[in-house]
Amino acid sequence: MKSYKFKVNENGYTVNIKSHDDNVINLEVNGTSYEVIMQKDIKKTKTPTLVRSASKQPAAPLQVTPKSTKTKIVAPIPGTILSLNVKVGDTIKENDLLLVLEAMKMENNIIAEKSGVVASIQVAVGQQVLQDALLIELE
Repeated sequence: MKSYKFKVNENGYTVNIKSHDDNVINLEVNGTSYEVIMQKDIKKTKTPTLVRSASKQPAAPLQVTPKSTKTKIVAPIPGTILSLNVKVGDTIKENDLLLVLEAMKMENNIIAEKSGVVASIQVAVGQQVLQDALLIELE
């Protein structure tokens, strides 16, 4: 037996539920017995079952063509080119500073991943670039 207290329009009510069978509820309100018939069955909630689709095959690994002699330097994040530290034809070594990219008010040094010769420069000082934009090509 459950007991509840309600206040409706400043009037206090004490409700005692005596029994609950299917759609019929026997209860007592302030000492007076009532039989309440519900219109619909009370549906019991079920715990939802997670249904997952079959896992997808992983993407094929990137194929590297050893014939390609050019290395592409791309922007790691969107930003503005502050300075170019190389010219076309310059010979550079690994970890040499190529350019400075400003992103979110921070200067980011873009360095060479490997040694080579600067084949082309695709950006200019003051130019805004998006992420993955081609900046410099090395041979």
